[in-house]
Amino acid sequence: MCRLLAYLGPTIQLDRLLSQPEHSLVVQSYKPREMQEATLNADGFGIGWYHPQRETEPFTYRSTQPIWSDVNLPQLARYIESNGILGYVRSATTGQAVDLSNCQPFSYQNLLFTHNGYIDNFRKSLHRPIRSRLEDAAYEMIKGSTDSEHIFGLFVDELRKSIHRDLKTALEATLKILTELATLDQVKILGNTIVTDGHQLIASRFASYAPPPSLYWVEDDPNFPSSVIIASEPLFEGDWNSCPEQSIITVAENLDVNIHELKTT
Repeated sequence: MCRLLAYLGPTIQLDRLLSQPEHSLVVQSYKPREMQEATLNADGFGIGWYHPQRETEPFTYRSTQPIWSDVNLPQLARYIESNGILGYVRSATTGQAVDLSNCQPFSYQNLLFTHNGYIDNFRKSLHRPIRSRLEDAAYEMIKGSTDSEHIFGLFVDELRKSIHRDLKTALEATLKILTELATLDQVKILGNTIVTDGHQLIASRFASYAPPPSLYWVEDDPNFPSSVIIASEPLFEGDWNSCPEQSIITVAENLDVNIHELKTT
């Protein structure tokens, strides 16, 4: 289990999200309020962001340290500015290595991806079925051993199947495949995800054979005007909305927010 964070809006310094809010991602790493299956997120963290003026592939900073103990992050977070940000703090699933190859966010071309949850008994349940579905590009993209990166592999594979396929459609297809695979052996999946290309956010609150983890969003908050934030837990007091279970939330480039019922059958 992990805690996730995504931001889309005017350019801000990273520390506005990572450390300044009263219930920031740093605080959530050691004092989460709504994490059901762990107590700490001390197995690493990662931040991804986009250049605010130029079209480039995203940048990432990842570490296997707890986010609260990284002495470089506060200085970097005060210096780096972006209008599209993803962040995550990790509580590693039992049996999955704590190393950089397993740290999120994962990236592919202009995409960043994070996942909060797990596939139960992944190595013995869906590891081989997922890998057997992947074409070469997605298969070779996977560098680590986590269920999270394999879910991203499925997503990339679905996205590459058609130049006309958008991020929302690809995520829906990915979650439908996971549901079909899970149904064969009644495998428990917790599948909250966020994916972005720097211009839009697509997120899911999804689970199979279990309640999904918490996920919230807020738009045009007085502290972050003309923006949308998605997070596992609210960062501060405000008009936060709980994402419905089994749904996808889309945030367009113009910051329009829409909720879509997730139909996986």
